[in-house]
Amino acid sequence: MTTWLPAGTAKTMFVVRADPAPLSSPTLREELASAGALRVQLNTDDQHVEAALRLSTAAPVTAVLSVWLDPAREPGAVADVVAGHVGPVSGWVVDERRRLDPRERYDGTRAEELANVAVLRPPADLDRGTWLQRWLIDHTGVAIRTQATSGYVQNICVAALGDVAPEDESVAALVEELFPAAAVHDVHAFYGSDGDDDELARRIGELMASVDRIGADRDLDLVPSSRRLWDLASAARAD
Repeated sequence: MTTWLPAGTAKTMFVVRADPAPLSSPTLREELASAGALRVQLNTDDQHVEAALRLSTAAPVTAVLSVWLDPAREPGAVADVVAGHVGPVSGWVVDERRRLDPRERYDGTRAEELANVAVLRPPADLDRGTWLQRWLIDHTGVAIRTQATSGYVQNICVAALGDVAPEDESVAALVEELFPAAAVHDVHAFYGSDGDDDELARRIGELMASVDRIGADRDLDLVPSSRRLWDLASAARAD
């Protein structure tokens, strides 16, 4: 069950292409808490998802870090903490839309689901308003009903946090989708087609037609990951 954060809580997200090991450090979380972080989520491409599909536009994304921040604090301080542990990263303040709320625990344990994070870049021939309409309104329902999705979280990039990598300059959003663990190696488990090849083909066809309309059939980073969350606000209250 999701624990809701105070109204106005800011969310930041960071795309990491370096060794992600420092992101699991308690020291990082302590420094983030000192910078105003209330919650941290770490998505790591690790051995649990090794067999899953992944796509890269440049150097592979090794992790995606999300940090929810006290609205009275400065997001740039969070970006500085992250960069201090893993080097330069691409980061944004995002507008989060929870279209299908995932089951969540906040003690750092690994979620059993496969968590795919897609880094989205709109095609040059679509203006931002049209692209957002197609993605947020037209595509969302298609994505949820054609796949075995148990969580669907959209994040619209509002502002970059410092310089982003050249390959990330056109990033407009990140979306996280959760699937059954078996989806790592079973396409029917991924699409929820229950072993029916005809239904699988129908679902893939419907999804890919919608994906094409938002330009996500190209210029896409797809990051399969293990998902972990920490509630730093509760830890601070306990102290």
